[in-house]
Amino acid sequence: MTIQIYEHRLKAGANGAPLFIVFHGTGGDENQFFGLAEQLLSEATIVSPRGDVSEYGAARFFRRTGEGVYDMEDLARATDKMADFIAGLVAEHKPSEVIGLGYSNGANIMANLLIEKGSVFDKAALLHPLVPFRPKDNPALKGAKILMTAGRMDPICPPDLTEALAHYFERQQATVELVWHPGGHELRQTELAAVQSFLRN
Repeated sequence: MTIQIYEHRLKAGANGAPLFIVFHGTGGDENQFFGLAEQLLSEATIVSPRGDVSEYGAARFFRRTGEGVYDMEDLARATDKMADFIAGLVAEHKPSEVIGLGYSNGANIMANLLIEKGSVFDKAALLHPLVPFRPKDNPALKGAKILMTAGRMDPICPPDLTEALAHYFERQQATVELVWHPGGHELRQTELAAVQSFLRN
């Protein structure tokens, strides 16, 4: 099985090390969170894919038709493609666990992977996710470990939708931690500290 489905950056860890996949936000690339991943889990196999959709030159993982309005057909395409990419990585590296971290659009593709595929990640850190639709129930999410972080004044990811997503995961019997900061869509140190603590537990 090939893993050349996405342009990506990779640093191989030891045999059986965790697989840590990081997903950039709109306009980012495979370098956006690679250094952070190395700081957080230096022993892991680290992979950072680049989104395969261009929005006026800005890389994304799936198309949208407007702010907060998703092209659902393309989201389904991207979700299946990313699931295949991750399956290829798992087959090649045989990790002890699969951990994901995504910001904004990267968090959104991760969230849909969880909704559609269930047990893709052993741990998932979703930083400022937005799921503007009603997700279907998925019993495979039972026991999943999910961290969500968000800003109380985020103009892109409204707090009520963040809370709705957290409640959805809780209804699926996932273990959910939700961390807020008082600002907007930017990442803050409190979030990174929460991620660090989440990965240690």
